[in-house]
Amino acid sequence: MQRILVIDSDLALTNTLRRGLTCEGYTVVACDSGYAGLSLARDRAPDLAILDLMLPGLDGFEVLASSWS
Repeated sequence: MQRILVIDSDLALTNTLRRGLTCEGYTVVACDSGYAGLSLARDRAPDLAILDLMLPGLDGFEVLASSWS
């Protein structure tokens, strides 16, 4: 099963994405900040990340620029 990491500070959007992707058979892990998202990406090595660019703390551009491995 493929793992998708959702990093978004909008809880309603995150929950909608989680429900839809889970119904399609994906494993979904979600968080609401750049720091938490980067940590999850390093720990769980997702197959895909859905990333909000305007996150609190570490923004999406900084998450992308960071090494995940």
